[in-house]
Amino acid sequence: MHEPPSTAGKLIRDRIPEIVRAKGEELVTYRADAAEYRRRLRDKLLEEVDEFLTAQPDEAIEELADVLEVVYALAADLGADSSTLDRVRRDKAVARGAFAERLVWTGS
Repeated sequence: MHEPPSTAGKLIRDRIPEIVRAKGEELVTYRADAAEYRRRLRDKLLEEVDEFLTAQPDEAIEELADVLEVVYALAADLGADSSTLDRVRRDKAVARGAFAERLVWTGS
């Protein structure tokens, strides 16, 4: 599995500073430029996928929702909203299928 980035310089959700300050703690942040944001989103995707893969069954849906949040942010960074992303997913599922049949390719 991919090693998640250290917490130093970690991309965080938008409301985390507000939540931390409400607890009387201080948090130092800055706004990443576009290139850094893109890189950190990709790092965050790997981190969230790792967390999903190692989650207990009762935590798996919450971790999968975190993966989806990062996927939506990546799509937005590429200029697509969640409905566009879902339309592309549906179109691809119609053209090539989804994964509902649990098919595994064993070779030629």
